[in-house]
Amino acid sequence: MTFLKNAWYVAAWSTEVEVGKLLSRRLLDEPVVIYRDPDGCARALTDRCPHRFAPLSMGRLVDGVLQCPYHGLRFDGSGDCVHNPHGPVPRAARVRSFPLAERYSAIWIWMGDPDKAAESAIPEFDFLVPEQWYVGTGHMAIDGGYELEIDNILDLSHIEFLHPLFSSDAVSRGEIKCGQEGDTVWSRRYIRDDSPPPFIYQAFNIPQGNLVDRWLDVRWQAPALMALWTGGVAAGRSREDGVNVPSAHLFTPETASRTHYFYAMSFPHALGPAGEVMARENVEVLRQPFVHEDKPIIEAVARSMSGADFWSLKPVLLRGDEAAVRARRILEKRIASERASAEASRQVAGPR
Repeated sequence: MTFLKNAWYVAAWSTEVEVGKLLSRRLLDEPVVIYRDPDGCARALTDRCPHRFAPLSMGRLVDGVLQCPYHGLRFDGSGDCVHNPHGPVPRAARVRSFPLAERYSAIWIWMGDPDKAAESAIPEFDFLVPEQWYVGTGHMAIDGGYELEIDNILDLSHIEFLHPLFSSDAVSRGEIKCGQEGDTVWSRRYIRDDSPPPFIYQAFNIPQGNLVDRWLDVRWQAPALMALWTGGVAAGRSREDGVNVPSAHLFTPETASRTHYFYAMSFPHALGPAGEVMARENVEVLRQPFVHEDKPIIEAVARSMSGADFWSLKPVLLRGDEAAVRARRILEKRIASERASAEASRQVAGPR
């Protein structure tokens, strides 16, 4: 499977890109340098000078434009060379620039046809709006394809075995519902009459000793953008009476076999200063099980597959796999359609 190019991916959290600094990141197997111009607007260029191919991220910003570290050519935010210290600017001296959008505490990048880069196509993550929520963010790299991350988040039955700190026997008895709205896939797991670990009672503000009803609702949108709502309430009470904590799980391919994982957890401003502390502390709580439990098993799965196509290995499917299978099929269909459209355009253009 190749990458879906005509789609928005997270390139960085907004806080990762500081004025005056350069961020180098490989995205969809292309080197990209991200920075802010003098007005604070995020810019992204191919991280490769067209002269001798030096990484521009090793250079520096001079008067708001990016100077190559090797021979001093300078490129503006559109990718045009605006200064050649050795003579006239060669007509071919330019690098590719990528459309960016800054929304939901993140910098989003479009690596396909720039004419199709509509910001309205960015999926909604209202709980990542910093003006209304305290947002704790993090980033890590995983040695595995991003499709494996889709599988992992959409099928949370693994928490019973991989995350014993968060689990109980009631998880496997939970009710699973999969739904699809257009190209959006939902996986909902409802766990009734649970006796969870003590810290879960505290997190959901439920007196210990009561049975608990819990839910795990995951929304997937292409390419690999997922929102997870984790909630709980005293058993038998209305779900609206409970606590519902949103988190984001956003995956961007670095290469076909390595993935950027951008994760976040949010708490509303209505909680006051305590909410800010909770966002900062709980995003670390989110990180720990992934680092020590999810990440090792996903990387082991990737090594076990040895680069083989997922379907060629004839995976046995269980009842919790429906959402992940739907997501894979949607993604495959969109990539195939994009590839066919590109091939048709090449045929119309003819040989060069």
